[in-house]
Amino acid sequence: MENKEIKEIKQIQIQIQNLKEKFKKGFSGQKIKHLTRVFLVSLLSFVLFFVLSGVFVWKYRANIFDYFAKEYMAELATEDALNVQGATQEKMTEKIIERQSIFTQEKFVVDAVKKTNPAVVSIIISKDVPKYEAYTDPNQQNPFGNLFPNLFNIPQYRQNGTEKKEIGGGSGFFVSSDGLIVTNKHVVSQTDVEYTVLMNNGKKYPATVVARDPVLDIALIRISGTGFPSLSLGDSDKLDVGQSVIAIGNALAEFRNTVSVGVVSGLARSVLAGGSSGRAELLDHVIQTDAAINPGNSGGPLLDLSGRVIGVNVAVAQGSQSIGFALPINSVKSAIESVKSTGKIIRPYIGVRYVAINAEMKTLNNLTVDYGVLVQRGTGAGEVAVIPGSPADKAGIVENDIILEVDGVKLDNKTTLASVIRQKSVGDVINVKILSKGVEKTLRVTLEVARD
Repeated sequence: MENKEIKEIKQIQIQIQNLKEKFKKGFSGQKIKHLTRVFLVSLLSFVLFFVLSGVFVWKYRANIFDYFAKEYMAELATEDALNVQGATQEKMTEKIIERQSIFTQEKFVVDAVKKTNPAVVSIIISKDVPKYEAYTDPNQQNPFGNLFPNLFNIPQYRQNGTEKKEIGGGSGFFVSSDGLIVTNKHVVSQTDVEYTVLMNNGKKYPATVVARDPVLDIALIRISGTGFPSLSLGDSDKLDVGQSVIAIGNALAEFRNTVSVGVVSGLARSVLAGGSSGRAELLDHVIQTDAAINPGNSGGPLLDLSGRVIGVNVAVAQGSQSIGFALPINSVKSAIESVKSTGKIIRPYIGVRYVAINAEMKTLNNLTVDYGVLVQRGTGAGEVAVIPGSPADKAGIVENDIILEVDGVKLDNKTTLASVIRQKSVGDVINVKILSKGVEKTLRVTLEVARD
């Protein structure tokens, strides 16, 4: 038993001796040198990093101090703000309200008016009218002699030449910097008068009529010069009912550049616009607005809140309040471009006078259809149903015919004959379906240039 324990002790001693030898081998001279070198490099790197950090901190000590000082002051300010939260909250509320006011409707309106006002003009209509003077006839006898010397001295009047007087006015706006102005045709319809453009800055320029639209109540006039401010044209097809709009014009031909604000009250309205030519019975697809449009505003722009023209003010419903109308600018653009390129307005026309048919009219007139347009003469002298020599006359359309479709487009309360023709070009051949004496047939009509 003892021998066994002795053997185990000796084995343990041998294992310890082996471990000592392995330990000595593991830490040979080369390895000790390597470890020493690694230690020294690490120590040197640490010292170098510490020195460089110290240099950096010393060099930028002012910036570092300023940063921590600001942080400290910010913390103090936060604490102070919490202590005076009531007063600070009130000031912050005022600032928020001030910032919000930048985006109010009022701000948009003011900015739009400032931007567009210089390009809106007043049109003054002047004419030479007889000038009269009073005089007393020296040959007139007084039967009472000197008893009643003035009894029979009745003044007489006689013309003594002529004088120029303002007899009307309207509005307009520049569409190009070279003096081209859009207005209404009825504003410049007279040919024996003089037209003067009055700028918003008070300057006056004689104007000449370039073209009158034979279809729409639109005309273009021009003044000499360059560099005039002009308005940007918007897209009237993107209007929404309820959208805010601005009207500017020469109200009552007296108060120039009067501004009124309202909303789009309706779209695609039809307004009766009588004329003797028989080629345009109504202004269709016009914009209805409650912005005040007074006599004299005619021809002025209807603007959106960005200052873009979306309509041309044209009429006000008589006997009503806050019901005005404007021609959509998309219907006017072609006339403007036509004048710019050719010097005149070129429009196609078919040459009929008509009334739209609906369910009520069908019943009252015992018609067989409740859509289309009835070719019918007007109530005035010479207001024939079909213009002699017109495209309709040449194609064989006669009075009491009902035009049902044009190129497959049905004429109803949403689509009028005028709007369809306006989208065509001079020279186009259109297929017109008519109902003539109870028989449907299709005629080919070649559109021609509309004439005044």
